[in-house]
Amino acid sequence: MNFVNFFKRSKRKEKKKVKFEQILGLPYFVILAILIVLPILLLLLYSFLIETSNFDLTFSLNHYINFFREPLFLRSMGRSIRIAFLGTLFSLIIGYPLAYIISLSKPRTKALLVLLITAPMWINMLLRVLALKQVFEMINLRLHLTETALIIGMVNIYLPFMVLPIYSVLDKMDKNLYEAAADLGATKMQTLIKVVIPLSLSGVLSGVIMVFLPMATTLVIPKYLGPSGKNLIGNIIEQAITKRQYGGYGYGAAISVVLAIIILLMVSLMKKVDKYQEVGINEN
Repeated sequence: MNFVNFFKRSKRKEKKKVKFEQILGLPYFVILAILIVLPILLLLLYSFLIETSNFDLTFSLNHYINFFREPLFLRSMGRSIRIAFLGTLFSLIIGYPLAYIISLSKPRTKALLVLLITAPMWINMLLRVLALKQVFEMINLRLHLTETALIIGMVNIYLPFMVLPIYSVLDKMDKNLYEAAADLGATKMQTLIKVVIPLSLSGVLSGVIMVFLPMATTLVIPKYLGPSGKNLIGNIIEQAITKRQYGGYGYGAAISVVLAIIILLMVSLMKKVDKYQEVGINEN
């Protein structure tokens, strides 16, 4: 009987604990529903909504059909994805070695380097883009308003978002793995390629997600650094919503949905590559 009573008491305590944790998490779920779920649902709703002069609301696939029928919009989408891909690739090429070097540094050096990487983020993006524009004009006038300048500007602005997730994973990685690889006869380069990189793919994936989407939809950087007359998809969304061009809010929402689907497909493919999730991570 004593064992039965003890079991019942433990069950009651577990139920109370679950309810308390649910109450603590309630504000998060409320914010999640208001700021994320609701806007996404409204975005989907607007993408199927056709506005008429008589204030009648009808639902159709016209916005999606018009988008895939218009060569201008498809070229803009392709150009945006291509430039975002190149910008993300260069950010990864620069950011991964930098994150690796920081993770192997001494604690004080780590703090200083992370501070130097995040310090530009404290300055307004528009000011940074305008400053970079002036630098391009001072160095080479031909470089200004080209795709090269646009990609350099994107890498300059979004590089911290690539470095920090990778550094976070590398810093938590069990350092005994380096010694184990060395004991087995692996060189530093072999350790990096066969041990470090596979175990840090989750950080790479997070960095790619945080960099690719903003690069594909950015407005400020193409406006001041990009080639004139070549709109990116972010510019078309802005014109559709603010200037009510191409079909208004519904068209901008439809483009956003298409872009989001493309990003989700890319993320799902990249997750399949990561076969070592959370392996070799030191929780201490």
